[in-house]
Amino acid sequence: MTLVGRKTEMAQILDIVEGRTSGPRLLLLLGEAGTGKTSLVTAAAEHARDDNTLVLMSQAGEAASQQSFASLHRLLLPLLPDVGMLAEHLRRALETALGIAAAEGQPDPMLLHMAALTLLTGVSRRQRVLLVVDDVQHFDRDSLDVLRFVMRRVAMEDVSVLLAARGQTPPEGVAADVPTLLLGPLAEQAAAELVDAQPYPPVGRARIDVLEQAQGNPLAIIELCRAVRTGGARALPGDGLSQTQRIQEMYVARLRALPQVTRRLILYAAASECEDLATIMAAAGVGRDLSVWAPAEGAGLVSVVAGRVVFRHPLVRAGCYQGAPAFVRQRVHRDLAGVLVSDPAGRAWHLAAACLGRDEVVAAALEDSAEFVLRRGGYFAAARALERAAECSPVGEDGARRYAKALRAVNNVGDPSWARELYEKITALTEDRDLLALAARGGGLSLSLSGHQRQGFQVLMSVLEPDPPSDRAIVIALAAVLKGIAFQSGLPEFRRPIAALLDEPETGSHDTLSSEPAMAESLTAVRAMSLAGTDPRTAPELLRRVRRPNVPEPHAGFAEMTRLLAFAGIAWYADESDLAVESLRQAYALFAAYGSMGTAVLSFAPMASALIDTGRWAEADRHLEEAATWAAVYKLRHIEIDIEALRITLAAIRGQRVGMPADTTWTAVDLEENRATHTRLLRAAGAAAAAAGDFDGAFRHLRQCFGEDGAPLHYFLSHRVIADLAVAAHRTGRREEAARVVAAVRAALGSRPTARMTLLLHHADALTGGADGAEHHFRLATVNPAGEQWPLARALARLHYGQW
Repeated sequence: MTLVGRKTEMAQILDIVEGRTSGPRLLLLLGEAGTGKTSLVTAAAEHARDDNTLVLMSQAGEAASQQSFASLHRLLLPLLPDVGMLAEHLRRALETALGIAAAEGQPDPMLLHMAALTLLTGVSRRQRVLLVVDDVQHFDRDSLDVLRFVMRRVAMEDVSVLLAARGQTPPEGVAADVPTLLLGPLAEQAAAELVDAQPYPPVGRARIDVLEQAQGNPLAIIELCRAVRTGGARALPGDGLSQTQRIQEMYVARLRALPQVTRRLILYAAASECEDLATIMAAAGVGRDLSVWAPAEGAGLVSVVAGRVVFRHPLVRAGCYQGAPAFVRQRVHRDLAGVLVSDPAGRAWHLAAACLGRDEVVAAALEDSAEFVLRRGGYFAAARALERAAECSPVGEDGARRYAKALRAVNNVGDPSWARELYEKITALTEDRDLLALAARGGGLSLSLSGHQRQGFQVLMSVLEPDPPSDRAIVIALAAVLKGIAFQSGLPEFRRPIAALLDEPETGSHDTLSSEPAMAESLTAVRAMSLAGTDPRTAPELLRRVRRPNVPEPHAGFAEMTRLLAFAGIAWYADESDLAVESLRQAYALFAAYGSMGTAVLSFAPMASALIDTGRWAEADRHLEEAATWAAVYKLRHIEIDIEALRITLAAIRGQRVGMPADTTWTAVDLEENRATHTRLLRAAGAAAAAAGDFDGAFRHLRQCFGEDGAPLHYFLSHRVIADLAVAAHRTGRREEAARVVAAVRAALGSRPTARMTLLLHHADALTGGADGAEHHFRLATVNPAGEQWPLARALARLHYGQW
């Protein structure tokens, strides 16, 4: 059984099961409901059985907790045939406790304890034994007394003991010093993997809602995915969660046991978005007496802390909300809207939740609230509000316009599947060219991030041909996405239209709906970045012409964030790696303050490569980890592969022996239309082979970055592996073949390559050219002070010069 996101925990458990610990083979798993305790102990039991271990397993239940020795009977049931081998006094004590023999007089607890211990130790002498007790907090007290006596003693024999209990501290009856393993929420990346592992995983906004509401709880993820499957995209709390039986089974008894006024409060809290305690109580009309919350707190459903109501488990809120009839939930939302007079955003959202059809008043209120939220950088909340506003719009064109606004916000969130959903909704509602252009920008970007470059290109060209939009800002925004597709694809035909689109000066109207980078300097930077990405040979001159951004204010607007990203892109294409890193750091800090990375996700791989090239490897590790999480959560498919390739590359150049990129990474996207990813994979495979001493393999992989005639697989990235190719060629006697590639790269870059490429080419020429020119090229590869910016490349050039 493979458990997503629990590899470390599973390894620790198996150490106990297989006796790889120096102390007692005893472990208690703790965690809230749904964290995966049962799945882990079940997986451990399956592993033990496969290893010819006798597994004695008992899952205690509340119903049996009052029945004396019921749990012990279930645990020892497979050993009943062995009970007859015990000494008479021990056999009778155990049979009496288990109800097999009639009781004779007052039982002796010590005899029972010794009988269970003798039985287990005897069995363990002929076969390893694993005791597994799930939900030990429900073990009846008599059984628990026996278990407590036995488990420390047998854990020193060939017997492992694995317990699991709900909560964060050992339950009553289990010693506080028992070794424990606390299961927390899944990491974001693992949670996203679990969502995608479901039979029918949600997509778009519903997927992000599930991740947000489940808070990393595995059972919550599974149940909320099931709820979305049965109830559609609006099947989550706040939108009317469709009922799932398991949620009800977990919490209905505790909910029904609460007083009516407490149940009423719980429902209002479950229906709220982020309202404070006073607002919830005012809407529910129950006064200000906080004691009414006590039953719910005592039942472990909520905590009231610092004026807020916190649900103790993600599924509690869902269970509370879905247990109420639809008309009651509608009334609750209206009541909450009625008291939120000073919070237009919250009021609009509750009105929408109570709205059953189309209502322009509600739609307008949601749109207004979204504008307010956007000013605070709440792109996700704004996108949700705008999408709901579009759904409530009676007029199709209004709906299309609001969907377009939602799509712009979603692009700033960075979720391609949600963006694609909105794109399809816009195109179904309108033929307005400006709105279709906005939709194409979001739709093309989402397709590109999903690895579908040809489809993304077609979507963009559908609104650029035969005539581009009249709004120049829209054209620049479309060209920027087109450049991203052209770079990722590496296909020359995708680059051809860009220069013509950007040929005219960037003047014209700058409608705030059609272009987020509304300021002229941002548009200038974005235009220059698109031109640099289309023909990197122009990047140094474009970088000189674009004014360098000042150090941004902590709450700089989106236009400044966009300008920083664009400037960093130009610097990266110009091989000014230090400048690219500095600018991206500043941009990331601003995006982080807004809680999303938006289009900055496109810079994750360039930032990682710049950090690696400039020797900032510890920072590269942190960046790669964060980027991998973003890519997994938002299903940025080709970025996921890029990041994995760069991780392997970094490990390899550190001298670590790492495996080649996994087979699945070579097939997850069509590499023919994702040549940037293909090139990164080839470089990673080459680096891994070189780190293992396999220079034939390294040459074979790196050589694929170029065609037979030396033409690059990718017009920018391939050139930057030329020195690595030369090293592998030098080590394997293929210098003449590599020299032809070096000559082709030099010709492609023209008479004025960047400083970095000049150094790399001199290094490559020194290794693959004739002996007469080697010293000349080595000297040129090592003396230029600019090379100190790339310490590894400089060090390797000096090493090879010294070896020569």
